[in-house]
Amino acid sequence: MNVRNQILEDIKTAMKSGDTFARDTLRLLNSALKQIEVDERVELSDERVFAILQTQIKRRHESAEQYRAGGREDLADKELKEAELIGSYLPAQLSDEELEAKMREIIARIGASGAKDMGAVMKAAKEELGSACEGKRMSEWAKKLLA
Repeated sequence: MNVRNQILEDIKTAMKSGDTFARDTLRLLNSALKQIEVDERVELSDERVFAILQTQIKRRHESAEQYRAGGREDLADKELKEAELIGSYLPAQLSDEELEAKMREIIARIGASGAKDMGAVMKAAKEELGSACEGKRMSEWAKKLLA
């Protein structure tokens, strides 16, 4: 079963069980996926869905930061819970040790030697690691290893 169908099944399950939080979060997620399908007239592959999920998680984290800055802990907590639920549909994320090893391998393979090669390293890392790691973590490790 692909990720998109799993989300639709989980919406039905949440509706049956009365879990309004999961139902509403997954409906918003499904709406975002449908919007992209309609706008671009394509059927989304799992890899594309994973990229969209990561974008949605990033938005939730940014919103949570803004809510915290505004003193709204309740809304910040809700955003983080949504991010956690959405994250459950992503493949297992790489640990720091695994990510460091992969980034070292990529840097060695493309022959990167400094900050000027950051773009090439990030491009290769995103192609190779895809949804197994969020871009921010990749970027942090690339900066650390290229410094």
